[in-house]
Amino acid sequence: MAVSLDIHAEPGALVLDGAERADIERLVERLSDVPPRLVDHPTWLAAARDRSCRLPARVLEELRRFRSDPGPSGCLRIAGLPVRPQGPTPVEAGSVERNATASATLLALCVLQLGEIIAFRQEKAGALLQNVVPVPGQEFEQSNAGSQPLQMHVENVHLDHRPDFVSLLCLRNDHDDRAGLRVASIRQALPLVGPEHRRVLAEPRFRSTPPPSFAAGRDPVHPVLSGAAEDPDVRVDFANTHPLDSGAATAMAELRRAVEAVQTDLVLGAGDLVVVDNRVTLHGRSAFVPRYDGRDRWLQRAFVHIDHRRTRGLRTGDGNVLS
Repeated sequence: MAVSLDIHAEPGALVLDGAERADIERLVERLSDVPPRLVDHPTWLAAARDRSCRLPARVLEELRRFRSDPGPSGCLRIAGLPVRPQGPTPVEAGSVERNATASATLLALCVLQLGEIIAFRQEKAGALLQNVVPVPGQEFEQSNAGSQPLQMHVENVHLDHRPDFVSLLCLRNDHDDRAGLRVASIRQALPLVGPEHRRVLAEPRFRSTPPPSFAAGRDPVHPVLSGAAEDPDVRVDFANTHPLDSGAATAMAELRRAVEAVQTDLVLGAGDLVVVDNRVTLHGRSAFVPRYDGRDRWLQRAFVHIDHRRTRGLRTGDGNVLS
């Protein structure tokens, strides 16, 4: 059972004051007008990268600390960012944001202090900023378009060059203000997994298939835990990762129990930004009931790589989209 947690009341959240919000709002207004006013355009991205250095000092400090070490939870929470209503929640499948709207500009400003924004050509047509909204007819899909519980996962588990960070900016929550971003860190779950199961999880005895949001993709065999034994990275999607033998199935079930024991639901409101370290923290979603009336839950999402150079051969023209 997840523990419900209102992000606004959580001691670990950085809550911005009025002066900080005003400073950020001025940055957003000026950057939104930079030609060609498209968040995917290299000229606009270069301007956003430069101007991100002018964010308030507390925001810069928090982002830099998190980039260095995501801490026990693997999550960064910033509350009180200046987000205003900007029309109805989209309802179409594969919804993205290519225009430099206020919210898209705000998200880009923040995450460019963590690294470079990236996307994948086979997911949402390679758009750098994506809408996470409920889509009619897809309520039960294990994807960002669903509204039933989304199983815990690291983003794009089937890819070798997965995002280092997944960022989510809330424009509005669901009508009942109950939907939660569910998070669980392997740093907190690992002590609940026995040594033998850890050994199995560190072996290539698991296969992952692409999520529904991907047009196509490979299904690699890989370990679930990698790196330092005492502080490993995790690579699992409980909807799309499949154990290849009975021992692997038992170890994965043990890991699932550990993750469920430490997972937390973060209830987001407009202006709340959460950054998840995709190397150490799984995320998912609790259920909610969409009405498709233009006022449903609406998050905007961006992926970040710390080391842009390592994917140069996968990015045409040194752009931001991986093929």
